[in-house]
Amino acid sequence: MIFTANQRVGEIVAAFPDAANLFKAHGVDFCCGGGRPLADALAQKAIQPEPFVAQLNQAYATALQRAEAGQIDWRHVAYSALIGQIVGMHHDYLRQELPVLSSFVTKIAKVHGDRHPELVTLHDQFHTLKAELESHLQDEEERLFPLVRAYERSRSPEDLAKALATLDELESEHEAAGDLLKAMRQVTGEYTVPADGCRTYEIAYRKLEALESDMFTHVHLENNILFERLRGELR
Repeated sequence: MIFTANQRVGEIVAAFPDAANLFKAHGVDFCCGGGRPLADALAQKAIQPEPFVAQLNQAYATALQRAEAGQIDWRHVAYSALIGQIVGMHHDYLRQELPVLSSFVTKIAKVHGDRHPELVTLHDQFHTLKAELESHLQDEEERLFPLVRAYERSRSPEDLAKALATLDELESEHEAAGDLLKAMRQVTGEYTVPADGCRTYEIAYRKLEALESDMFTHVHLENNILFERLRGELR
């Protein structure tokens, strides 16, 4: 799909929820103003359409690349390449998406929380997850991944032992994140938007589902491939 300035804002966000990040960054209303053509919405903000649409389509292409990367058999690539995939596709995604989602989850809790108290619970659950993930990403990149790369270079039992000791500690954090994701899905009724939910409500839920999906792939690459390959080096 190639997006154009003639398409309606709401239509674009419905097809590509991450477009909401770009619209929000430029102050383009995709909620109540979702029925306008993108060109009109950009003109109101004095934004040139060509570079904006180019940026939008580049973001969509990146999202497609992330999906296509899931088809690679990562069991048979170098450790450094696998780590590059984890950091470049999943860690970077979280660093970009968690702050954006924070503002969405906070907004719908403020606007709709009186009628839907589950959003207050969701707000707390999400921000607990956000804090845990941000700490976890740093631990992996500063502690675990350098040890794995060192083992890849040296193939020494000592370097392998250090990497295995660290991953055992970090693996339990994946379980905690998984429990929070399950709790968030449960409290939202499988991310079902109520009849009185606005477009921001809808986008927040779709983006939370996208976060959950990315986390499943992310943790799979670590637990089932990277960690298992390292443990298999002992056999």
